[in-house]
Order: sequence, then C-alpha cells, then structure tokens
Amino acid sequence: MSVKIRLQRHGKKQKPFYWVVAADARSKRDGKYLEKIGTYNPNTNPATIELNLDSAVKWLHNGAQPTDTAKAILSYKGALLKHHLDGGIRKGALTQEQADAKLAAWLEAKAGTVDSKKDGLSKAQADAKAKAFKAEQAVNAKRLATAAQVEADAIAAANPVIEEEVAEVEAATEEAPAAEEEETPEA
Repeated sequence: MSVKIRLQRHGKKQKPFYWVVAADARSKRDGKYLEKIGTYNPNTNPATIELNLDSAVKWLHNGAQPTDTAKAILSYKGALLKHHLDGGIRKGALTQEQADAKLAAWLEAKAGTVDSKKDGLSKAQADAKAKAFKAEQAVNAKRLATAAQVEADAIAAANPVIEEEVAEVEAATEEAPAAEEEETPEA
C-alpha cells in the first residue's frame, strides 16, 4: 500500500480549511485516512499551519510521499529538514545533539521571519486605517462647510434687507474704532 501525505478539504464554500493527513493513495480526497497530522488554514494572513512534527517525520521515514502542496507545508514547518537530519544521524555524519541544534536554530530563524511579516502587516493595516480616518475627517469638514454655506445662502435669499443692515453695521464698527483712536492721543 502506498501512502500519501496530502490535504483533506473541510470548511465551507469560499472558506477552505484543510487537514494534513496520511492516507492510502487509492482513497478519495476527503475519504478514509490513516492519521491526521495537522491542519492548514489559508484564510488567515499569514496562513495558519499546525503540524505534529514527529508524526509527519515518522510517516516520511516509513516512505509516505507528500503531494506538492503538502511538501511545501512540511518544508515550511521543518519536517523535511528534520527528516533530512535524521538521515545524517543514521549515516553517522551527525550526532543527535548537533541535529537538534540545527533544527532549533532553523526554527528560531523561521519564527523571526514570520513575526516580522506579521508586524509589517499589522503596521500596514494601522497606517491604512489612519489614512482612511484622516480622509473621512476631511470629507466631514467639507460637508459641514458646504452645509453652513447653503444655510447662509438660504437666509440671505429669504431676507435681503438683513444683508444690507449687516453691511451698514460692519461699516459703522469699522469707523468707530478709528474715531476712538483719534480721541486717545488728545486725552
């Protein structure tokens, strides 16, 4: 029996969610499987992958062949590297401690790159939100100014006599301070 490590689709329309499984190559895509190794959710950014590393490596040691997508997932999580390092241990090229140290260093570097991507995405999202907020404030200010202008025009159209009186009052207030300034030096 040939075993494949592949994805089994779950979820709903337009929202896929996958299980990473070890299954007989002859079984249906969503049919019977031998063991569930992990999950893969491509709907999040970055994609969420949970994988039982030891179980995946066990199946790789037993000869299971991953599909292309499953191979990318196993590589991303370090299962293929662990399988490769275990081959070096069997041949005597490495000790278990050296292989564990290499795997831990690789996993640490990978976690750093994933965290930096998450930080970049959250920063970009915050910048976009701030930009949208400023644009909304500008639109609201313009809308308020337009509404005030329309209201002033409506009042002016309703009472043209008031507009003339306002002009006379403004002219009088401009002349009054000039008269007061003249009186101050004489005093």
